[in-house]
Amino acid sequence: MTFPGRITCSSLVLLGVSLCGFAQEPDDGLKSLVAKGEVTLRGQTHAYVVRHLPPASFPDLPQTVAGELNRRGCLIPQTYQARRPENVVHGSFERAGSSDWAVLCSVEGTVSLLVFFEGGVSKPAKVATARETERLQVHDSGGEMGFSWGIDAASPQRIHDAQNGLSPRPGRVEHDAIADSIVERKTLYRYFDKGSWSVLDMPD
Repeated sequence: MTFPGRITCSSLVLLGVSLCGFAQEPDDGLKSLVAKGEVTLRGQTHAYVVRHLPPASFPDLPQTVAGELNRRGCLIPQTYQARRPENVVHGSFERAGSSDWAVLCSVEGTVSLLVFFEGGVSKPAKVATARETERLQVHDSGGEMGFSWGIDAASPQRIHDAQNGLSPRPGRVEHDAIADSIVERKTLYRYFDKGSWSVLDMPD
């Protein structure tokens, strides 16, 4: 699964090395951002690798948002499919036309989905949270596990298309939602309305 609309890495450089292709073999400057370990699944032990990027790897982030992420000690976990920096997304999540950011923030092995509305950078909404080791899945023939949680901005049209199998089919929502996905599996659409977050109805 790919997540369109994320920041590309064609010219992004961190610590003097290109980030493009970092998903396979991290350069020396990135090795400190790679978490490795083992987990037991259905009685079988699997090695896992979770790669992270610092907020500085996302130059489009407003300085206020990047500063708050740094203050919290956030690193941005990358899915095992990542070929460019991901899990930092921009959209109109509060209302139509607003300029908001959603970020997966990992601190000491716990990942939170934080949403920064344009008027409240210092108090982001924590929409979901999980341990990194709860968001792993096997992705190669050797049984290695990788991080499988990805987010993206979903437009009203994308949401309306995804609801095609519902009867009656809901009308179009008024602004973007956050597509909260498990790679190659299920996507939830998290939508903010009237002061609270909900998960939109989707076909089974």
